[in-house]
Amino acid sequence: MQKVIEAFLEDEISHQEYYDGILDFITSLNIRCGEYECNTYIVKKMDNLNFILFEEYVLQDGHRTIHNSTSIFKDNLISTINEFAKKQGFKIRDSY
Repeated sequence: MQKVIEAFLEDEISHQEYYDGILDFITSLNIRCGEYECNTYIVKKMDNLNFILFEEYVLQDGHRTIHNSTSIFKDNLISTINEFAKKQGFKIRDSY
C-alpha cells in the first residue's frame, strides 16, 4: 500500500498545477464519484470519503490492466498529498 502511495506522489505531485487539479477533484462536493487521470496514475473517487489509487497500463489492443492499487480515506489522502507538496515548496491550499 505505502509503495503505491509513494510512487503516486513522486509521479503526480511534481508541479503546482498538478497538485491543484488533483486536490480540486478530491475535495469537490459536486463530483460524487469518478476518475481523475493523472500522468501515470488514476485517482478513483468511490464516494466523497473513499478513494482508490492505481497505476494503469494500456495494452496494444486497447485493453487496460491494473497491477497494484490501494484504497485510502479522503482525509489521509489530502494530508499525505499536502505533506509531500509542502516539501516540494508548493503553495498549500486549505482544502477542508
